[in-house]
Amino acid sequence: MSDALKDRAQPLIVGAGPAGIRAAATLVAAGLRPIVVDEAPACGGQIYRQPLVPDGRDARARYGSEAPKAERLHGEFANLHGKLDYLPNTLVWNLSDGIADVATNGGHRRVAHDGLILATGAMDRILPVPGWTLPGVFSLGGSQIALKAQGCVIGSRVVFAGTGPLLYLVAWQYMKAGVTVAAVLDAAPFTAQMAMMKALPSFPAVVLRGTRFVAEMMMKGVAFHYGINKLRFEGTSRVEGVSFEVRGKRRHLACDGAGFGLGLKPETQLADLAGCHFAFNERDRVFLPQTDAARRSSVPGVYLAGDGSGIAGADAAEMSGERAALSLIEDRGLAVDRGRAGVLEKELRRISAFRTILEQSFPFPSHWIADLPGDTMICRCEEIDVSAIRDATDHFGIFEMNRLKAVSRVGMGRCQGRVCGSAAAELLAASTGRPISAVGRLRGQAPVKPLPMSYAAIAPTMNGEAAE
Repeated sequence: MSDALKDRAQPLIVGAGPAGIRAAATLVAAGLRPIVVDEAPACGGQIYRQPLVPDGRDARARYGSEAPKAERLHGEFANLHGKLDYLPNTLVWNLSDGIADVATNGGHRRVAHDGLILATGAMDRILPVPGWTLPGVFSLGGSQIALKAQGCVIGSRVVFAGTGPLLYLVAWQYMKAGVTVAAVLDAAPFTAQMAMMKALPSFPAVVLRGTRFVAEMMMKGVAFHYGINKLRFEGTSRVEGVSFEVRGKRRHLACDGAGFGLGLKPETQLADLAGCHFAFNERDRVFLPQTDAARRSSVPGVYLAGDGSGIAGADAAEMSGERAALSLIEDRGLAVDRGRAGVLEKELRRISAFRTILEQSFPFPSHWIADLPGDTMICRCEEIDVSAIRDATDHFGIFEMNRLKAVSRVGMGRCQGRVCGSAAAELLAASTGRPISAVGRLRGQAPVKPLPMSYAAIAPTMNGEAAE
């Protein structure tokens, strides 16, 4: 980027969820004018997602007990109008040397920036099981989007399966919306969830809210099964039922919709393209971009906030967004409140300890991978099944993810490995008898999501000059 461009460049925030909103407000309060780019049509992120059109529901009906936080953040971002540049419905698909390539309003532009806060959020973590590609089977996040943003549901009799706090939250939200929730199927054994009691002294409201969700669903007749194994979604043209094993017995439930997910995984592709250093996180079973306590990455001028740098929830996302913004402000030579920065860091450490307890309570079912039939689809974009991965691993002696990608094409489809990458890594680790940390990760590639071919022609930068 030329010196002339850099002199006029603004801070860039990618994402307008809790982390991005808090970062933007902090930068504006310091006298800076950031650019905020977000894929959604309105701010809020996944947890505080706004409806596409008014549907008659108020905030309480849409967000439950989180309504006050949602309304506060939506209002705070609205009050920043005129003090920042906001690009909704906009995808940042590449990063290089102070330039962001973005797709917006049916076209392409290049945005110069001086200081980059990545608040890219997270997505569902999926470990494919037989039938997971059937119509009517949604991720937990997709089920929630349908309810929050579109005012519709995925079925009239729905089963929710997987593990993690989101499993119970989405099931409860569907029950409150009037849907018959046939069952909640949790891969975690009930004994593991007793670990949550360790968090009761420090986070009583969170633990008790989860307990209330379960109690209310039980009172409505929702069945709960813990420690399930060999999950299978069944049907012909769409999902018609689900089968599973629990305590050695095979069970079957009829349904016309299913929500499925095994926790969340950070969206780290842009951090990769920005050149950030990654390291394996044993707790989350994933490679994460590294940050210090002040949310600085290994790349000067690049800061990481929210679930995109490690799953911690909406409250932590807000705090990390503010802390990242304070670091950017400080690195520009402006004064910051060091006391406030210290408070944020202390609270983020406390939430991280709680996150460790959550992982103990809802462990990822890595043992499922060994039981997957060979015809289970792993990469739906390229139609690659479990047997193809196992055959490639055995025939070519593969033990590293990018080599597996080159040979099998897993991760080369539209999702760029965002959905199938973690599952393929679990399968490769199991097939080679290696720990998941030893098989590596798929390297980020631009574009991080599909783009029309018309975007090949590079447009001027946001300030009117051609980018280098």
